[in-house]
Amino acid sequence: MDLRNKKLEEAKEILTSLGMDAARTNDRSAWVLLALCAVTPDSVWGEARAPLLTTNEIMDFIRRCYGKDYKPNSRETIRRQTLHQFEQAGLILRNRDDGERPTNSQYNNYSLNQPVIDLLRRYPSDDWAELVKVCLGQLTKLIQQSKRNLKKSQIPITLPNDSVIELSPGAHNQLHADIIHKFCPEFIGEGGRVLYIGDTASSRGNEGGKLMVLETEYLEQLGIPPMSHDKLPDIVVYDEKRNWLFLIEAVTSHGPVSELRWSHLQGMLSNCNAGPVYVSAFPDRKVFRKHVADIAWETEVWIADNPSHMIHFNGDRFLGPH
Repeated sequence: MDLRNKKLEEAKEILTSLGMDAARTNDRSAWVLLALCAVTPDSVWGEARAPLLTTNEIMDFIRRCYGKDYKPNSRETIRRQTLHQFEQAGLILRNRDDGERPTNSQYNNYSLNQPVIDLLRRYPSDDWAELVKVCLGQLTKLIQQSKRNLKKSQIPITLPNDSVIELSPGAHNQLHADIIHKFCPEFIGEGGRVLYIGDTASSRGNEGGKLMVLETEYLEQLGIPPMSHDKLPDIVVYDEKRNWLFLIEAVTSHGPVSELRWSHLQGMLSNCNAGPVYVSAFPDRKVFRKHVADIAWETEVWIADNPSHMIHFNGDRFLGPH
């Protein structure tokens, strides 16, 4: 057996001993583990370390050191079918260098937790079974602590109907909270009904979260079919008194309501019986200035750190359907 295959089989054995299932002990997951600990075919496990690696860097390592050339469209498979489960099991931590990095950032990275590194550096060992037992106990504590920390950092949002939801931490979801707590009372009032809110832990193809609010039947009554719901902006609020539908993009990393985005939404809302109002919401003027050239005419701009004001991009009226 050559050195590449030898390391691959050893990585599978380690993952099996850590309780990983069949899909997380296959070649793909074993190569990912080898990349995460930077163990090459001719190095020893005692040299294992924990670099911070993006998915692309993991794929580059596997290609360079083990000759497996994953195509670019394999990123999602690696992320969803291996890294996500490694994270759930406590083997790795995402964004150790920046816990508030957006989930959809190209700079998301992964690194092994210290108990795993300590274990790998002892492979193989006569007391391997006991070492694994100690490692698993430490990982259980890490998982529990992570859950407690996440719970503490959740962002609570009180909806107009007084129900409360909690979003995962991060600048994007904080802007979501500001939109509900500051924009809606100021510019929509008591007649506002929140029909859609996405948590960045799940929206735009990210794993591990959920749509926090999705009023499917109400959206359908307004003429918005279910097949369009995953293409909605970050927040959708219906003003029942004026029959206006506020479509709000929360802009921290991805873009505002651009001309192209406006055109797509107009097409999607062709059968909607409410008047659409397009809003690009920003946390502050600094972020607004980065995106100002992309904002579509006939749309509104709201900035969270000056919540009682709005900017209207041209047109014959301020704040209303066009």
